[in-house]
Amino acid sequence: MRLAKLKLRDFRNFRRLDAAFEPGFHVLVGRNAQGKTNLLEAVYLLATLRSFRGAGNAQIIRHGQKAFFAGGLALGQTESEIRHYWSAAQRKLTVNEKPIRRITDYLGTLRTVVFCAEDALLVNGPAKARRRFLDLLLTQTQPGYLGLLHRYTGALRSRNALLRHDSPDLALLDSFTRELVANGEKLITARRDLVKKLSPIIRLGYRKIAAKPEDADITYAPSVREDLAVNLAKSRAREQRYRTTLVGPHRDELKLALDGQSAAQYASEGQKRTFAIALKMAQAEYLGGIHGSPPILLIDDVMGELDAGRRAGLMPLISRTGQALGQVFMTCTEENWPGELSGNLHRWQIEQGSLKRIN
Repeated sequence: MRLAKLKLRDFRNFRRLDAAFEPGFHVLVGRNAQGKTNLLEAVYLLATLRSFRGAGNAQIIRHGQKAFFAGGLALGQTESEIRHYWSAAQRKLTVNEKPIRRITDYLGTLRTVVFCAEDALLVNGPAKARRRFLDLLLTQTQPGYLGLLHRYTGALRSRNALLRHDSPDLALLDSFTRELVANGEKLITARRDLVKKLSPIIRLGYRKIAAKPEDADITYAPSVREDLAVNLAKSRAREQRYRTTLVGPHRDELKLALDGQSAAQYASEGQKRTFAIALKMAQAEYLGGIHGSPPILLIDDVMGELDAGRRAGLMPLISRTGQALGQVFMTCTEENWPGELSGNLHRWQIEQGSLKRIN
């Protein structure tokens, strides 16, 4: 899969951008605060309809303007012309000029995996960051998963609203509990199955990047010890006291361990960065295996955080994407990429929201 064309209007600091991209490696060179990460954000937004920086759509609009436009031509098994317009008053999303009414009908049109500083949260951050990692990958590979997640979240929100009442309607509470259980058990099963498939990929990827015989392992740890319905029934009194749902997939954890010890607690900063990158490489490899072609890799200044040994271990994994006629977009402030990229390397200069080919 690749992005053949990208068009931006009033997106961050890009007033106007029209670019065509070939397969291979695209290095975005420029000083800080020139727009390199903004371009990666635009590609990611076209794939997921959200920013990897946690920004809302209103924050993406160029200063002084009222709307932004992001469009692109995605080439995969089919050709898809994407057009995404957003303002506070109007939102439009079309593929090949057909309006998209449901997100589930759109996701998968363009597939990306982003590597950025925020990936540290996968190791150091709260459990919700790791649950989000699993949910995003399942959304990208299982057509019905997003709807399942939305139904669970809706039931959870309604159930928690009832629990905040001093005397909740017990019949209505039971109704939301049944909805929670029906969808929650499916979420747990899907996540657990995914972790089993990812675990060997992550273990191998970590060893290749670290070049050391360290054993990286991931384990899915549900908050329920038995059946979800049974656990909810047993915790009802505590739930009414704390006024919230205490067990379920929204409380589950993805445990990361290095040589049998918690990565968050005992790993060095270099080991944590390696673990986070191994998780993202596993995401990319799994997506490629499911869909038959690699996703677009978006790498935002990650290389500068790695020592020479880890960079040398990571580059062959990234190279496979370029060799498979995929795309890699990488940002940097200096052109110091390993020599193995030089054969299929496209260099771009970004300065004050303008993009210029330099080779």
